[in-house]
Amino acid sequence: MSCIEFTEPVVFAAQVASAFYDTGLLMVVKERYNVTSSNSSLTNSTDHGDNEQQTAVSDFLMIYSMISGFVPFLPAFFLARLGDKRNRKIPICVPLVGYMLSRLMLLFVILLQWSVKVMFGAAVVYGLFGGFSSYWAGVMALASAGSDETQRSIRLIRIELVYGIAGFIGSISSGHIFNMFLVSQHQGVMLVGISVFLYIFCWSYSISVLKVTSTESTPAILPHDQTAVNFGTTGPDNAPTVADGSSTSGTFDLISIVLLFAGAILYDVSVSGAMDILPSFVIKEPLSWGAEQIGYGNAAGFVIFITSFLGVYVFSKCLRDTTMIIIGMVSFGTGILVMAFVRKTYMFYIARALNLFALIPMPTIRSLLSKQVQGSSYGKMFILLQISFTIASVATSPIFTKIYQATLVCIVGYRTGRHGYTRLPSN
Repeated sequence: MSCIEFTEPVVFAAQVASAFYDTGLLMVVKERYNVTSSNSSLTNSTDHGDNEQQTAVSDFLMIYSMISGFVPFLPAFFLARLGDKRNRKIPICVPLVGYMLSRLMLLFVILLQWSVKVMFGAAVVYGLFGGFSSYWAGVMALASAGSDETQRSIRLIRIELVYGIAGFIGSISSGHIFNMFLVSQHQGVMLVGISVFLYIFCWSYSISVLKVTSTESTPAILPHDQTAVNFGTTGPDNAPTVADGSSTSGTFDLISIVLLFAGAILYDVSVSGAMDILPSFVIKEPLSWGAEQIGYGNAAGFVIFITSFLGVYVFSKCLRDTTMIIIGMVSFGTGILVMAFVRKTYMFYIARALNLFALIPMPTIRSLLSKQVQGSSYGKMFILLQISFTIASVATSPIFTKIYQATLVCIVGYRTGRHGYTRLPSN
């Protein structure tokens, strides 16, 4: 498929909007449940009240995440098929409508003082339009179709770089914008309003500016009458080398795809499980972050996109794709292990710094997968991968959340056993 595509403006603007929304949602949820916990008659100590708030916030985020992940299953797959058969803009444009509507609902929650549980409905609306699964799979399919195999890893990580820079800018400014409204009930109006406007821009750009030609069924690997691609082996120009002739090339490719899917899913479970807990962790003691610090913390996470891009750019000249994947996984594992012992803000940033190559595995795995299938199947391949991530995340998110909550209870019990409760003064 030949195409003229400039997806970077969409990726950039959409991620800035997403960073604004993430900070706004977290702060609104934190404030609403802080009011609830502080007014509760069961709150008889600072530790108990803080634990109650954290349980409520983490439960909310868990349910919201599960709805956002589960609902897009069928819509995302349907949109991916349409993208492969008709126009690759479809799985990008349609989810942007869901983004706009769901973010608009958060704006109403702030302005009209609706219950924060309305956002569960917003997650359903977001999912019915395909959600992130459809949007990101569409972006990856379009980028893969418009790039040469030898440069595909760099092309995909470049998209991730734009995503990361946008997230960094959005995150680092989101806390300041959130605090611009001095009236507490309306804090976040400007932040979420800008987010909605940016999604409108992305949708308008995708509809009127983004141009893609019709899809052709061109193979992305060597023709069937030639030898199979040797999985994981690359030449000096990072192009796949050719294995010795074999009559089982189809089976070999299938095994490669299964192994790539398994590795990607296991890694994604580890990353998403840890990242889902971080927002609840940073707003409680010992860090007790506010809106600006949350923005800085999120921005530190997006710096990883830049360092991972540089890593792929350098490593791809001398290392195999599989070696780069292992480097990225070790980087993430080391950083998240240090994160488990964070008690000061500076320690958080040290742990984040150790994750500098943590984004390398995913675009590299997507690049390897795209070399195993025909160009007309990119959409289906990437949406199956994205849906696999979602299923795994939905299944494991409650596990991570409940382990986190149980750990909080144990710590509170230990502290109160040593120091006893301090009752709050009555009104």
